Amino acid sequence: MSVYEKLKSLNIELPAVAAPAASYVMFAQTGNTVFLSGHIAKKDGKPWVGQLGKNMTTEEGRLAARAVAVDLIATLQAAAGGDLNRVKRIVKVMSLVNSISEFTEQHLVTNGASDLIGEVFGEKGKHARSAFGVAQIPLGACVEIELIAELG
Repeated sequence: MSVYEKLKSLNIELPAVAAPAASYVMFAQTGNTVFLSGHIAKKDGKPWVGQLGKNMTTEEGRLAARAVAVDLIATLQAAAGGDLNRVKRIVKVMSLVNSISEFTEQHLVTNGASDLIGEVFGEKGKHARSAFGVAQIPLGACVEIELIAELG
C-alpha cells in the first residue's frame, strides 16, 4: 500500500503547511537529508495547550503527538516537492513534552507520533527517537516534535 493509500485508509487529509511562528523556516535540506523544524500540537487550529501530569493525561498527550505527526507529514510532503513517495527513510524524531517534573511517560506520549509515522511509512518509518520532558513549550503547547528524513 502506498503512503497516499495508507493516509486515505486512515482518513487523514494533510493540512496546509503551517507558517513559521518566529525567525526560522519550516524545513531545511542538505543533500538528501531534510530537517523539519519543531511543530507544536494544535487542536482546532490553535495551540493545544496543557501540561502532562498537571492538566493532561498520557492518553491526551499521545493524541496530541499523533496530531503533530500529521502536520509533520504535511511539511515533509512540501519538503519532498509534493511527493511523499520520495521519502526513503524517517531517520529521527525528537519530542519535547510539556510536563511536570514528576511525569515520566514522555516516551508513551511520543508513541502517538511514532506509531502513526510507522503506520504511514511502514519499514521506511522506523526511526531513531528521543523524548524529553520540558518545563514549557512556546505558546503553552503540550507537545513539540521535530523530524529528520532522507529523500530519494
